[in-house]
Amino acid sequence: MADSMVKAFARQGRALQAKGRPLDDGALAEVEALLAGMPKSRDLLIEMLHAVQDRFGALHARHLKALAEWLSLSEAEIFEVASFYHHFDIVKEGEAAPAPLTIRVCDSVSCMMAGGEALRARLAGLVDPARVRIVPAPCIGACAEAPAALVGRRLVGRADAETLAALAAGPMPEPLRPAYEDFAAARANGRYALLEAGLSGQISRDQAIATLSDAGLRGLGGAGFPAGRKWAVVRSQPGPRLMTINGDEGEPGTFKDRLLLEATPHALLEGALIAAWAVEAEAIYLYMRDEYPAVLAILAAEIAALAASGLPGLVPIHLRRGAGAYICGEESAMIESLEGKRGLPRHRPPFIAERGLFGRPTLNHNVETLAWVPEILARGAEWFAGQGVRGAKGLRRFSVSGRVREPGMRLMPAGSTARELIEACGGMAEGHVFRGYLPGGASGGMLPASLGDLPLDFGRLDEVGCFVGSHAVVIFSDRDDPKAIARNLLAFFTHESCGQCTPCRLGTEKMTALLDRPSPDRALIADLDQVMRDGSICGLGQAAPNPVRSLLRFFPEALS
Repeated sequence: MADSMVKAFARQGRALQAKGRPLDDGALAEVEALLAGMPKSRDLLIEMLHAVQDRFGALHARHLKALAEWLSLSEAEIFEVASFYHHFDIVKEGEAAPAPLTIRVCDSVSCMMAGGEALRARLAGLVDPARVRIVPAPCIGACAEAPAALVGRRLVGRADAETLAALAAGPMPEPLRPAYEDFAAARANGRYALLEAGLSGQISRDQAIATLSDAGLRGLGGAGFPAGRKWAVVRSQPGPRLMTINGDEGEPGTFKDRLLLEATPHALLEGALIAAWAVEAEAIYLYMRDEYPAVLAILAAEIAALAASGLPGLVPIHLRRGAGAYICGEESAMIESLEGKRGLPRHRPPFIAERGLFGRPTLNHNVETLAWVPEILARGAEWFAGQGVRGAKGLRRFSVSGRVREPGMRLMPAGSTARELIEACGGMAEGHVFRGYLPGGASGGMLPASLGDLPLDFGRLDEVGCFVGSHAVVIFSDRDDPKAIARNLLAFFTHESCGQCTPCRLGTEKMTALLDRPSPDRALIADLDQVMRDGSICGLGQAAPNPVRSLLRFFPEALS
């Protein structure tokens, strides 16, 4: 029967051949040689994709097929992960590879106000497109140095087209690693003494958790959940437990974690190890955004130095590199990414404290939260709690950018106001008058200068429909168009939606179209706003309408 079927197909002129892309033995050999020292583990897929792209300049179809073969995964699984992340360049058969060098010019709100679009347009006329690809990029964490760009792996702040073009014409740019407190200096400055106190029994786990609770330390990545309560919940879950660190600081206007890590990385590492000890986590996974190449280099060096130090009681710290997806700042999406998958937010419950990374109870914190842990344990709960003003507790690292004279990170009491932050930054920029501000980055809404004396702390802006999130404050002036700012923020959310849920995927696009109408339909916008809040899986879709809602409420004159 088989022979007769073959003859029948042949009579019809149909060639019998295997389905799918054929395996290129040369590409397989290249992948095997490149990844020889890496375990064949699915959770390392994104690290492997980075390795392939770093080596060959792109993800060519032949290498994706070879990687699928090497990992014993389907090509579809490899492709769906690679195509999800903005920083991977997939090249199919017959397609041209991208130019050897990519310049990413930031187009998020602070850089937009500083002329990022004009910078990108001028740069296009100064470089050879065969050698240099210019792409717009969402926030790269250099808002205080706007306009900013990444030339290959090198961050350039306060950029001009001529400087970028000159840099692109030379050798392939590498990250510039700033001077920082390395492991030897950290030990000399007394770091890891609190970890040793915990490991030796001078401080108990219960005491550490109680101190954080009394201090009022909250999650400073945006959610504001009480840290001590989170530790207690995770510790109450059956082991084995894990810990994750969310270094995917992608909220437009936010850059505090980058500056902290470029100066004192061991503040984070000691805080993380103390937290892991307190909840008895077996390992730490540190997820760092790809837009921070200098930070990645610093952390790789210092984690290695820490591991080689001989300090007792250290748990493994695994550094993982993101690939350009704002959604991975959401904790469950980050965990999916750490498992080598697309960064799609999970449905909750269960929460990650119950079932997180690899199905285990997981403690997750952002960088700044953990950096405060050793100092709070050393100086006491009363010290930290007493630093706040207007009923708030603690200190905050505010990222301040936009139309101020001296933008940057400002260490201020929790509960400080926008006007106080402007004063701390030397006042408004020359010739600019305070008109409004973003109290919490792209997702926190927009407020007018008349509300510039509101305390910036968790829950204090609810009445005006805004929130502080990660404490990214962007100041704008009488020279800026609030509608253009709102549209820029909405475009960011449209670009960064993971596409998993329809209210977010289509709602961000529809909201943009409604905003672009000569006379926006307020009732229709309000209806869409509610649908997005009620139907979106995660905070991205729920918060995406905030800029437009604030625009309609506080800046109606900008719509006329």
